[in-house]
Amino acid sequence: MASSRLLLLSLFLCIFNTSALALPVIDVNKESVQLTNYTIEYLTDDSKSLSYDAIRKQNFKKTNNTTTLGTQATVTWYRITLHNSKNQTKSLFLHLPKAYHIRSVEIFEEHDQKLIKQSLVDLNKASNHPLMYQGTIVYPFTVPSTTTLYIRSHVYSHQWFSSQIYDDEQSRRALVGGHLDIALLVGMMVALVFYNGLLYFATSKKENILYSLYLISGLLWIALSYGLLSKAFNIYGDNLFILNLSVFSMPIFLLLFMMAIFETKKLYIKEHRALQIILALLTISFIYGLFDITGALKHSTSLAALMMVTTFSVSISFLIKKNPLATFFLMGHTLFILFNGLAVMYYKGFVIPNYVNSHGVGIGIVLEALTLAFIISYRIKILEGIRSKQAELTKQASTDPLTQLYNRRYFFTESNYMIKKAQANDESLSIIILDIDHFKAVNDQYGHKAGDLVLVDVASIFHQLSRDQDLIARFGGEEFVVILPDTNTTEAQVYAEHIRQSIEKHSVNLGDELTLNITVSLGVAELSITTNEAIESAVDRADKALYEAKTLGRNRVCMASEPNHH
Repeated sequence: MASSRLLLLSLFLCIFNTSALALPVIDVNKESVQLTNYTIEYLTDDSKSLSYDAIRKQNFKKTNNTTTLGTQATVTWYRITLHNSKNQTKSLFLHLPKAYHIRSVEIFEEHDQKLIKQSLVDLNKASNHPLMYQGTIVYPFTVPSTTTLYIRSHVYSHQWFSSQIYDDEQSRRALVGGHLDIALLVGMMVALVFYNGLLYFATSKKENILYSLYLISGLLWIALSYGLLSKAFNIYGDNLFILNLSVFSMPIFLLLFMMAIFETKKLYIKEHRALQIILALLTISFIYGLFDITGALKHSTSLAALMMVTTFSVSISFLIKKNPLATFFLMGHTLFILFNGLAVMYYKGFVIPNYVNSHGVGIGIVLEALTLAFIISYRIKILEGIRSKQAELTKQASTDPLTQLYNRRYFFTESNYMIKKAQANDESLSIIILDIDHFKAVNDQYGHKAGDLVLVDVASIFHQLSRDQDLIARFGGEEFVVILPDTNTTEAQVYAEHIRQSIEKHSVNLGDELTLNITVSLGVAELSITTNEAIESAVDRADKALYEAKTLGRNRVCMASEPNHH
C-alpha cells in the first residue's frame, strides 16, 4: 500500500514538473499564419557575453511577444518555439518591427534542436542589409516539424521587444500597412509648425520661436521613436540614435515656452525658480548626452517624471493665482502627463504593453501641442484686446472729443515729424489757421448746443476737403489749424479759399427747421524749410495773418509775411 502511494506521488510530481517546465510552443498548422499575440521566453544576459551554446542551457522566463524590460536588460535573449504537425514544411517570416532602435540583433534558427543557420544584423551597417526593410527586420525561416528561434537583442538603453510571425502574404500586408498612425501624428505636428510659423511672422513673439522648437523636437522624437525616420530614410544605428537627444530638448523648449508665455520671471518668481531647476537638470542631461547618449537616456524617464510633477504643480499655482491662460495650459498638460505617465511605465517595463502606453508620448505631445497652439492664439486675442484699448486711450488723449479732430498737443508733436520729412524730401510745407466769425454771438443767441453743431459741421467740411496726408486739429474754442505737406503758399491760399467758400455756402441745421449760415477767416503761412523755421514760428505768422483777416472785415483769407531772419 505504501509503495503504491509512493508511486502515485512520484507520477504526480513528474506530471507537475513536466507541466511547469513545458515550453510555450506555437502551432503553425493553419493555412494562413498571422501571429501577433503569443507567448515567448526571455533571459537577460547581465554579463553581455553569453554564447548561443551557453544560453541554450539556461532557464528562460515566459513573456508576451511584445514586452518591455526597462534599462537594466541591455542584452536579452528571446526564445520562440514553433511546431508543425503536417508533413509539408511551413515557410514563414519573423518580423521584428522595433529593430530600428536596437544596436544589434542576432538570430539563431534550430530545427529539432540542431542549429541550421544564424544571422547577425549590426544596425550601424543595416542600410543595405537583406533582412532590413524600412526599420523592420524580416527573417525568413522554415518549420519542418519543430523550429526554435533564439534572438539576441542588444539595445542602447531601453529593452523594447516586439515580434510577429506571418506567412508570405500576411508578411507583405504587414509591411505595406505599417506606421500610418505615426505618419498622421507627424502630419499634424508639421501642420502646427507651419501654422506657428505664420503666427511668428505676424507677431514676432519669442514664445512663437520656443513653441516652434518644441514642435520640431516633438516631431523629431515621434518620427524617431516609432521608426518613421528609419522607414523614410533607411538610416539606423549610432547616427540615428543620437537624435534621441530630442527627448531632452523637447521639455527644455516646453519649459522656456512656459516661462515666456506666463512671464514667470516678472510675475511668478517662485514658480520661475522651480522651472529653472528642472531646466538646468535637463540642459545638463542634454550636454551629457552629446558625449554618452546611452548613459543619459537611462535616467531620462526619471527626469521626465520629475519634470511632469514640477510643471503640473506650477500650472496649479498659475491657476490658483488666476492667470487667464492657466486653465487651458493645465488641460493640455494634464493630457500630456497622463499619456506620458503611461509611456514611462511602459518604458520601465511596469505595465503590459498595449497601443496606448506604447504610443503614449506621441499622443501626449500632439494633444499638448494642439492646446499650446490654442493658448498662443488666445493670448494673441488678449494682447490685441489690450492693444485696442491702449490705442483707444491714445486716441482719446490726442483727439478732440467733440469734432474728432486731433487736439493742440498732438498737432505740435506730429508737426515736428512732418517738418523733418519735408526737409529730407526738400518739399514745401504750409499752415492754415481758421477762426469762425462771430462765434460768441452764435453761442449767445442760439446756445452752446448750436455752437457745438457749428463746430462739428466745420470739422466735417475740413475732412471732406482735406487729403490723407494733411493734419487737421482743433486748437481750442472756434479755432482750427491744418498743416499741408508738399504745399507752397500759392497752393495753400487756393485751398484756404476753397474752404472759406464751402463753409460760406453751407447751412448748419440747428433743428426745428432752423438753419444758420456762418463765415470763417483764415490765415496762411508757408514754413521756411531752408532756414529750419520752428513750427511755433510758422503758426505765429499764420495767426497774425488771421488777425489781419479779422481786422479787414472777416470772411476772407490773408497771407502771412515772410519770416524774420536774424
